[in-house]
Amino acid sequence: MQILTKAKLHSGNVLREFWKNKILFFMLSPVIVYFVLFHYLVMPGAYVAFVDFNISKGIFGSHFIGLDNFQFLIKNGDLWNITKNTLLYNFVFLALGNVVQIVFAIMLAEISGKWFKKISQSVLLLPYFISMVIVGVFAYNMFNYDSGFMNTILASLGMERYEFYSDPGIWKYIIVAFKIWSTTGYGMIVYLATIAGINHDLYEAAYMDGSSKWQRIRYMTLPMLKPTFILLLLFGLGGILKGSFDLFYNLIGTNSVLYPQTDIIDTYVFRSLVGQFNFSMGAAVGFYQSLFGLVLVVTVNLIVRKIEPDSALF
Repeated sequence: MQILTKAKLHSGNVLREFWKNKILFFMLSPVIVYFVLFHYLVMPGAYVAFVDFNISKGIFGSHFIGLDNFQFLIKNGDLWNITKNTLLYNFVFLALGNVVQIVFAIMLAEISGKWFKKISQSVLLLPYFISMVIVGVFAYNMFNYDSGFMNTILASLGMERYEFYSDPGIWKYIIVAFKIWSTTGYGMIVYLATIAGINHDLYEAAYMDGSSKWQRIRYMTLPMLKPTFILLLLFGLGGILKGSFDLFYNLIGTNSVLYPQTDIIDTYVFRSLVGQFNFSMGAAVGFYQSLFGLVLVVTVNLIVRKIEPDSALF
């Protein structure tokens, strides 16, 4: 009886809350519809990872083969290589990206010139809106062997031309550089908003006490940014196995020479679907990708909750 009473009270509170903030819930409705249609209703499609998919028989009519698709990926070594590459790239993107964003956010916050600050913020934000197709063309014109900008410079200096597209090692740094360049401006906005929300009376009090600008940044601004950094880190870890397909594909394309150090899960799945029409293998990798991300987020959140409970997601 008490359980029923509590359930009624809870449902009543939910309805009152919904009616009280109906405009806000209405504004959220497109996002809710999007997630329901494209993230929840399609979940039964994960069954493709456990069958030998046949288009004529459909998903649930295809022959069930269990974990055979996963075993094949593990035995041929593809799963380990693409997982390693995806994890390493995304860890670098996440860690280095956030550090660079914090540095630029603090630099912009310390600039006193209003117009210069606005222009700088716009210039930093612009790369985020540039298509990766254009970035791929830009990279090709910079690094190709015959007429690339870099090789033209080397040739004019009397040096030998360098085969950038035959050296997998150097592309690790090129990919990271392009990723940081394209996302710094967008990610910086979150940290700028956090800095803008800090009580300026604290800075004035610290200034009156004789602290330098560096001391105010180190002992006030950075600690204030810590919760935001942890929150963004947790969100980023959720997609740690979801690579930047548009960046990798437009920079590397189908150059198999570079695959050992540039092939990630997303590009592997794309080739499985388009080149080999292996839907089951692609679904198996996608399922593994999502499951790994879920376990990682839950694990890291548990660690954060023990160390700093206020910064945990749940």
